[in-house]
Amino acid sequence: MKLKLGIPKGSLQDATIHLFARAGFNLYVSTRSYFPTIDDPEIECMLIRAQEMARYVSDGVLDAGLTGQDWIAEHELGDGTTGVLTSIADLIYAKQSFGKVRWVLAAPEDSPFQSPKDFNGKTIATELVRVTRAYFARYGANVHVEFSWGATEVKPPVLADAIVEATETGSTLRANRLRILDTVMESNTQLVANRNAMADAWKRTKLENIALLLRAAIEAQGRVGLMLNVRRADLDGVLALLPALQRPTISALSDEEWVAVNTIIEERTVRDLIPRLKTARAQGIVEYPLNKIVL
Repeated sequence: MKLKLGIPKGSLQDATIHLFARAGFNLYVSTRSYFPTIDDPEIECMLIRAQEMARYVSDGVLDAGLTGQDWIAEHELGDGTTGVLTSIADLIYAKQSFGKVRWVLAAPEDSPFQSPKDFNGKTIATELVRVTRAYFARYGANVHVEFSWGATEVKPPVLADAIVEATETGSTLRANRLRILDTVMESNTQLVANRNAMADAWKRTKLENIALLLRAAIEAQGRVGLMLNVRRADLDGVLALLPALQRPTISALSDEEWVAVNTIIEERTVRDLIPRLKTARAQGIVEYPLNKIVL
């Protein structure tokens, strides 16, 4: 038996392959094939655009796949049947950073628009058409929402009055002299499965194991392990400097006057922390990378 798994093609592809590698699954993508190989004989992968993933998982063409909450919402607001998809894991990672993506309403810097209600009778360009229509309907604004095939940020003010576009940092919008008026929705990647796949005990267990490893890889992102030795007399001073995921592990050494300390910390704090630990009389300080943290 094999699990049919959809991998998002496009902007999330590289980040997803990197995440799977950290989780212990090596994916190999050929430019000539939509069927990546994976070093797990129980998984069969297919590259599918994130925008279409919910549809193919919902229809049962795929057992499961990774796509954003945005495209799941877009699917279910259309012809998609709600209740068919089950979210197995909430995976906060994106193409540039391990964070959420925001879909924002943006208009030209010098435009008079201040809120969604100001767009009555206006044209909005976006890839997220159904979600955008529902958003403006909540404000009672009757707008014309047209599908954008890309380069959406260059369309105002000539081809559209405003846009609804995904952003991580807002830098592209600012570069095109657009200002953000509101957040339409936040989105991050979900591992979703078809209801029938989840009813199969083998597939359910396989998916839950994959989800465990993917979450562990995300937890480890940006963190490192730190080991050091310290005299018992100096231990309190060293511990006062150490933030920890839970609590530092303290182990006895063969010399009763010394202990070993092992902890997990944010990588960005290491360069400031190590000199302070040395000043606090820690010795044998070792920093090491982490692939997974299972909570």
